[in-house]
Amino acid sequence: MEKNPRGYLIIIGGAEDKTGGSGVLKQAPQMMSEGESLTIITTATEHPEQAGETYERVFRALGVKIIQILNMNTRDAANEEESLQKIKHSRCVFLTGGDQLRITSILGGTAACRELRTLYANGGVVMGTSAGASVMSSTMIVNGADHEPAKKCTLKMAPGLGFVTDVIIDQHFDQRGRFGRLLCGVAENPGVLGIGIDEDTAVKLYPDMHFEVIGANAVTILDGTRLQSSNVSELKQDEILAVTGVAVHVLPWGYGFDLRSRKVLRLKNETGSNQNM
Repeated sequence: MEKNPRGYLIIIGGAEDKTGGSGVLKQAPQMMSEGESLTIITTATEHPEQAGETYERVFRALGVKIIQILNMNTRDAANEEESLQKIKHSRCVFLTGGDQLRITSILGGTAACRELRTLYANGGVVMGTSAGASVMSSTMIVNGADHEPAKKCTLKMAPGLGFVTDVIIDQHFDQRGRFGRLLCGVAENPGVLGIGIDEDTAVKLYPDMHFEVIGANAVTILDGTRLQSSNVSELKQDEILAVTGVAVHVLPWGYGFDLRSRKVLRLKNETGSNQNM
């Protein structure tokens, strides 16, 4: 991945509004011009037809006219020229929810994955919800306990697709009580930034590596670089962590964050103009 991509990531915490104002999903038509294509990738789900039809209906209602549905459920399909052409001629791709390991195990290292990286690097939009959000980072959460305190060896992680580095993304965050498991990930990897995205909420990441929060709820940031101490290396499996000094930010719509400076931003308007806090 290029150090300075020219594209945009829209990382959605899942359960986004599909019938009301659709404040999160309408980002797609707002960033597309007449005649540009949106491709829905259903690899994550074992019910691709249902997921594809649902999102096609929603995006058409939001004004997107050219929509393709791409179900790459095998690695062979992810290397087929037809699949590559659909991605290549898209302005925006949308990764549905499901199982993030299906996405990475099927798409990882394929021609389709390379084409997605090229799309992003050249100014395209990559959107993902739930499992499609988790895969955006270089290291992703695969499994961990909900509604539980942070404990050693209870979090499972694996390589993601790597559109953004030095972060761990968690979704359905507040609704499923995932603060503890994200804190565990940050304690074990203090150089990374933990980003927990609530349902019907998204992070819109700009090419300069700042993001704005969009949607009905909030984004929680755990900054491990400020961590003072933890006992993660001293514990036995399943023992509760002691962690001090981690910076925590909770940001609703109207706020943002700069990944490079690790500073909270108070956004002036929806165009992304901002000021440091």
